[in-house]
Amino acid sequence: MIELPVQAHLEAIYKALLDTPSHILLVTAETAAGKSTGIPPYLLKQFSGSILMLEPRRVAALAIASRIAHTFGEQAGNTVGWRLRFDTNVSPSTRLEVMTEAILTRTIQRDPLLSGVSLVILDEFHERSIHGDLALALLREVLSVRQDLYVLIMSASIDPLPLCTALSAGHYHVPGKTWPVEIRYQESKRLPEGGVESLPHQVLRAVK
Repeated sequence: MIELPVQAHLEAIYKALLDTPSHILLVTAETAAGKSTGIPPYLLKQFSGSILMLEPRRVAALAIASRIAHTFGEQAGNTVGWRLRFDTNVSPSTRLEVMTEAILTRTIQRDPLLSGVSLVILDEFHERSIHGDLALALLREVLSVRQDLYVLIMSASIDPLPLCTALSAGHYHVPGKTWPVEIRYQESKRLPEGGVESLPHQVLRAVK
């Protein structure tokens, strides 16, 4: 995790979250900055309660939960687990649950106060869906009666101004790590028997 650009910003993100009057903070970060796997484990050490983390896609939820568990030197299902449709891997010791959108909505409906939860993270929020928007609306109701709950919204590409204005949310940006990119154009190769070489062969030639 030392290699991740987000590493140098973790404490500042935590302070920005605590200092935001609405208890809602938007973190924007360039692709590969490490927000999804770097921020949740740090915040897990700062809050006494559990953390619920929403991922729009099932594959991402599994991968992120497994990766964070690995950084703790554990198997998924201990400190970090997932809760998906037809697939739950949590235990009494689980404090960070990565879940898909509909699961989070049902969790709030079952426990409207989200007892024992200190933080809810809405990751990849730019992938907007009715489930994610409904979860955010329900979370705003919970925030109105719970002064110790916080919401962290994360995205790599969302325009922060409209969302922050609508939610009275704070904003923190994490720069990413970029490398120079060279663009080359390759001509299609004509075959002796006529026609043009197939796309897989063109890709292979370009890579070589």
